[in-house]
Amino acid sequence: MTSLIRHTTIDCHAPYALATFWSQVLGQPLNEDDEPSDPEVLLEGAALLFIAVPEGKSAKNRVHFDIQPQDRTRDEEVERLLGLGAKLAEDHRKPDGTGWATLQDPEGNEFCVERSAAERAG
Repeated sequence: MTSLIRHTTIDCHAPYALATFWSQVLGQPLNEDDEPSDPEVLLEGAALLFIAVPEGKSAKNRVHFDIQPQDRTRDEEVERLLGLGAKLAEDHRKPDGTGWATLQDPEGNEFCVERSAAERAG
């Protein structure tokens, strides 16, 4: 017998706000029953559960997301995400077009933006 991961849970201060950021990043809706004052908010299609906790983030994430844009280039996606409120943490992009960018979401959780499939194939 095996198990499956039902949700990936993200501890945060403002679940609705952070879930809304990730909803815009991934193009996935919030659970229709979730409201701004809820202590838990579910991003349905991505199976991400945001839960309010009192303590702040104090170190580098032990697990993070690597995202790959589907309809734009890596650099276009980085610019879009910066416009949504992400911050550039480390830039690993190289002059030859390879590499990735490490960003932070509005609560400081790191994630990486890789090249799109089209960029990898080119």
